[in-house]
Amino acid sequence: MILELHMPEGHDAAALKPLVPSLLTYLLSFIYLGIYWTNHHHLLHACDRINGKILWANLHLLFWLSLVPFATGWMNESHFASLPVAAYGFTLLMAALSWTIMLVPIKAIHGPDSVVARATGGWKENVSLVLYLAGIALAFVHPALAGACYVAVALLWLIPDTRIERGFKS
Repeated sequence: MILELHMPEGHDAAALKPLVPSLLTYLLSFIYLGIYWTNHHHLLHACDRINGKILWANLHLLFWLSLVPFATGWMNESHFASLPVAAYGFTLLMAALSWTIMLVPIKAIHGPDSVVARATGGWKENVSLVLYLAGIALAFVHPALAGACYVAVALLWLIPDTRIERGFKS
């Protein structure tokens, strides 16, 4: 992930204080990309076949994920103004929706009894979408509340989802 982190002005710990918001949003974005990367790895590992629809759906997901550094940088540069914080949430929402869209052709080609079909969908996905939508709206009320929504989703998924891994054992 490419995000410009500026060097501190001084050479002591106090010089790092102004960088803390940027470092924290970088960390949050890195965690999000890591969550997608690990889940994507497990998902594709569970696939026996890939077709053109899956490849295009995957490209759709990668497009939204590629915007995470831009949204992160804009949010940092604006000092967490409402519109950039909402745009960050919109980017995360679209990545989540594109993940869901990608599952449609994967489930279609592998069938309803496949590991993928049994291991995807559920409360975490639904709660995530609700929190993203709430975060986008709350960005215009108080950006910190939106940030809390985005952090909550990351924490929800930080513990790896083992449904696909468990599916391999059965």
